[in-house]
Amino acid sequence: MIFEEINNLDEYEEYVSNYSNAHFMQSRYWADVMRYKNFIPHYVVLKENNKIVASALMLQKKLLGKYCYYYVPRGYVIDYKNYELIKTFTKYIYSYAKKNKGIFVKIDPDLKLHDLDLDGNVVGDNNNFELLNFLGKIGYKHMGFFKSFVGNHGEQPRYTFRLNLDRPWEEIYNGMHPTTRKILNKGNQYNLNMYKGDISDIDKFYQTMLETADRESMKKVLPIEYFKNYYEILNKHNMSDLYVVSVKISDLVKSYSDKVSFIEKNIEDTKNLQNQKKRDNLLKDLTNQLDKAKKELEDIKKIDKNEIILSSIMTAKYKDKVWTIHGGNSTLLRELNSNYLLYLKIIEDAHKEGYKLIDFFGCSGEANPDKTNPTFGIHNFKKRLGGEYTEFIGEFDLITNKFMYFVYKRLIPIYRKIKH
Repeated sequence: MIFEEINNLDEYEEYVSNYSNAHFMQSRYWADVMRYKNFIPHYVVLKENNKIVASALMLQKKLLGKYCYYYVPRGYVIDYKNYELIKTFTKYIYSYAKKNKGIFVKIDPDLKLHDLDLDGNVVGDNNNFELLNFLGKIGYKHMGFFKSFVGNHGEQPRYTFRLNLDRPWEEIYNGMHPTTRKILNKGNQYNLNMYKGDISDIDKFYQTMLETADRESMKKVLPIEYFKNYYEILNKHNMSDLYVVSVKISDLVKSYSDKVSFIEKNIEDTKNLQNQKKRDNLLKDLTNQLDKAKKELEDIKKIDKNEIILSSIMTAKYKDKVWTIHGGNSTLLRELNSNYLLYLKIIEDAHKEGYKLIDFFGCSGEANPDKTNPTFGIHNFKKRLGGEYTEFIGEFDLITNKFMYFVYKRLIPIYRKIKH
């Protein structure tokens, strides 16, 4: 077998894109996105009889002096059932990293740990504990079964919801939670404008990102240039779409005025009912609806804008999968449920375009988080879309310089904390 850093990126991409479990983060084009974060891509492959049998996108991050580390997003492109092949490839990866002053190589394979139900209970016997133990025996350090997907907890989410699209649309829709279907069944009652945007819509997208970060007390949002770079690189290769939902305030005022008039008419009609108990109950309910609608109408009239960007999502697409990667929602008018309609459109489009799976990219490792959990809202929202609750095998560090790894992991964080 021959291990080499490959220069023919078309050959590399052909191998990766034809892999059964291909992931966009293993693509050469994702490497171009990561250059913005100062990662230097290295494309290495293992060949047998002049055919690639394993590959890795090794993203190099320089540290102090001559040292660096390597991150292989979503792991090697390899047959994970072939332990001898993994062992051989690992030896080459170890030598390559050590030779180039890498202190460790991080991988986080796109592999399930085991099958779960929606309440986080393990179901069946299908699992990857044997692989996890094997990786430990050949030098990989497992970084733990972390459950959070916010803060400094892993390079990528360890839990997500994944929706199978390879079935009839009726089955997909009916598999959603009744609460979600109840909202979606109302349709686009407020005349929201939903569309696939382009690079000119990045500012609108970023606005919702900032509002969400501020509302959720998120510490950091990447600069807008990162998202422009992300979209321009991936969209050019049909690997990303930008979805936007907006509403004109004038349209919304009309919708709510019509709603108020409709409820008022229902109240007048209800007054003619002969059954007093039924009449009184209906009038009480309609009066509450009317008061709420009038208050919402008055609040809308106070908005000093012609248009509001309500929600936006930037996707990633690769082979037969779609991921909802980045997104946000306006703080105003959240009661319009624009995010429900937006996700429905993304799912519908992916289904129509022939994709087999959509990954909602991140949720809590607590299957039923309580309201104090910062991920409570987003977790339950994604859960109710009807996907499979998925736990990945986790991150592994292949340590090539124990002393410098200790310095990087233990001493440098202490120094930074003292300095701060």
